[in-house]
Amino acid sequence: WITGLFLMIAGTALPLAPARAALQVFACEPEWGALVRELGGERVEVYEAATAFQDVHRLQARPSLLAAFRRADLAVCTGAELEVGWLPILFAEAGNPNVQPGKPGYFEAARYVTLLEIPAVLDRSLGDQHPAGNPHIHLDPRNLLQVGEALAQRLSRLDAEQAAWYRSRYRDFSDRWQQAIRRWEAQGAPLRGIPVIVHHRDFTYLNAWLGLKQVGALEPKPGIEPTASHLAQLLQAHQREPARMVLRAPYNSPRAAQWFSRQAGIPQVVLPYTVGGSEKAKDLFGLFDDTLERLLAAASALSPAARE
Repeated sequence: WITGLFLMIAGTALPLAPARAALQVFACEPEWGALVRELGGERVEVYEAATAFQDVHRLQARPSLLAAFRRADLAVCTGAELEVGWLPILFAEAGNPNVQPGKPGYFEAARYVTLLEIPAVLDRSLGDQHPAGNPHIHLDPRNLLQVGEALAQRLSRLDAEQAAWYRSRYRDFSDRWQQAIRRWEAQGAPLRGIPVIVHHRDFTYLNAWLGLKQVGALEPKPGIEPTASHLAQLLQAHQREPARMVLRAPYNSPRAAQWFSRQAGIPQVVLPYTVGGSEKAKDLFGLFDDTLERLLAAASALSPAARE
């Protein structure tokens, strides 16, 4: 007990220096919140503006978002106009000069990858177009390596005393992620060439990575809800060029996918889309594990002729 008393007195005489406050990070989407946690660990506190069950195109700039944006040291968003319907309101009304465009505290993931589906013609009559290209970049896991490297550098810049910490965390994440990509690509080999129909064009990067062949969309135009006439036309096209499954995200209304699945006699596959979209998709690794598992389960249910 004498030793314990000495240690207690010594601890009283020499208090530990208070730990530096964690970086406050505002993540526009769950995938970026998950990536920040991989890179920052206990050095970051993350607020996510959306869940996997919300359509981030149509998010509302509610008071809780304004409050979180106001106290953020770093805002991590997709960019490419994915958040164009609500993020400008936060810029204007939160009163936080540190997370404005062009400042170190604002990070756009889309700037660090090659965007797909850049429109040749800009015409609002064609639906919700994104002039820079399709913004749903996170479903190609290779993109997350590029974004992760840039994001680790940004965290190091904002929290320079802990720069070595962020670099080390990125190296560890990169090693584990590259191993996982090789495993996913080997698992996903049977999916290559399988024709699919999507609800919205939010699986473009996933399909390109895995070699799935996107042959149609339930939406007549991006962002326009499926109509009876369009679904009828799509069903006719399916009879000429059959799809093998219908893909949708948790935030998409199930009605159109369910109808088309019944009429066409093909499975509807609800993919988690982002972290939190299913019980298994608890982090980025779980997101892709579950996505591959669901796709492969649907593919294995196809007849041999349908898989050809």
